[in-house]
Amino acid sequence: MQWNWIEERRWARACVGLAVLTTLAGCATSSEDMLTHGSQTMMDIWQQADGGMGGAVPGSGATTASVANRQLLDARLTLRRPLTEHEAQAAALDAASYARTSHNEILQQFHRLPNPDIVMYVFPHLAGTEQVPVPGYSTVFPLHSKVQYAMPGERLEAY
Repeated sequence: MQWNWIEERRWARACVGLAVLTTLAGCATSSEDMLTHGSQTMMDIWQQADGGMGGAVPGSGATTASVANRQLLDARLTLRRPLTEHEAQAAALDAASYARTSHNEILQQFHRLPNPDIVMYVFPHLAGTEQVPVPGYSTVFPLHSKVQYAMPGERLEAY
């Protein structure tokens, strides 16, 4: 069976019609039906999250569970004590290590590339016009004559 252009147009019209019907069906439902609010007010939700206390004092007619929740919250608050002097100094030093200074910023962005030292042994020899004997010795010098820096984001590890 071969498709001709009349059947293709029928299929196209059917697909467009189906798309229009689904769009209209989606718009026909109301938001109140889809998103029911119930009978709870915002104050009810707030008091439920507060353990039902709503700022009430234990013994003022509050339920046993809400009194227990309030006592638990009070116990947690007493555990949140202020820092001692030693802890405060340690926290300040720790925070200073994270602080951004111009020196830290340069070191973080532009790392120094490794500049290995070369150890060279100089054999005993005769030096100068008078051929003075020089004993053998070792010397150390850097591989690069200048300090080299990596570009920001450049890989520093060995490949």
